[in-house]
This record gives sequence, C-alpha cells and structure tokens, in this order.
Amino acid sequence: MKKVLMPFMLIVACSWFISCEVDDDSPNFHFTALNAIEADVPESFEFGKTYDIDVTYLRPNGCTFFEGFDVAQTTMTGRDVVAIGSVLTDKNGECTQAVEEVVATLKFNVIYTEEYTFRFYAGDDADGNATYLEYKVPITSESSTY
Repeated sequence: MKKVLMPFMLIVACSWFISCEVDDDSPNFHFTALNAIEADVPESFEFGKTYDIDVTYLRPNGCTFFEGFDVAQTTMTGRDVVAIGSVLTDKNGECTQAVEEVVATLKFNVIYTEEYTFRFYAGDDADGNATYLEYKVPITSESSTY
C-alpha cells in the first residue's frame, strides 16, 4: 500500500505547486523615504545606555507603511536617520490621500563618549536637495555618590 500511496502523493503535491503559477511577477511595492517633522531626543546621553528616540514623520497616504529606519554613520558620532516606508503600487487609486503624522521609535545605543549629532531627513527643498532636522546631544558622565 505504501508503494502505491507515496507516488500518488508525490504526483498530487507536484501538480499543486505547478498549478499555483503566478502570472505577474513584478513587484507590487517600492520603498520611499518619509519626511521627519520632529524628533524627541534627550537633552543628554549617558555612555553605555540605550535610548528611545521618538520620531514624528509624515505618512503621505493610505498605501504607505512604515518599515523602519535607515541609520548611516557619517562621522564617529554623526548619524543621518531616514524613516523608510513601503508604498503599495497595485491598489489602483484605492488609497486614502490623507496625510497623517505618525510617531515611530528609534532605539539608539550610546557607544562613544563624545557629543552625538543626529540629522533626520525632512524631505527635499525646491532644488531637490535633501533637508534635515539637526540635533546635538552631549554626553554626561554618570553621577555617582560614594
């Protein structure tokens, strides 16, 4: 019985996979940079700690979804931060066009003892040049009482 059942199951499984062929293999989304309008950074950092930085960005429509942050180290303690979204392209105008402010949290580990500079991407100016919200965060030494 096993000799008959095994080939039969194999044929059924193969035909199931073959019958699920997708006609359109083009991507149905693309990534985009989202414009930050505010970042809630602490007044200072303490070396070795992890901080939550709330970033408010603009969601341009109902087909754009937050995917995460792209953080680029520009100098030892310089960081360029871009909120990344994915845009669905196969909705054919079914998305709301309402712009909304959304907050996402960036977790940041302090690994250097020098002041940090954050530049959050805020969109492009009229000439197509990137603009940034810039914040400087000093490092404070840990207060200890003995």
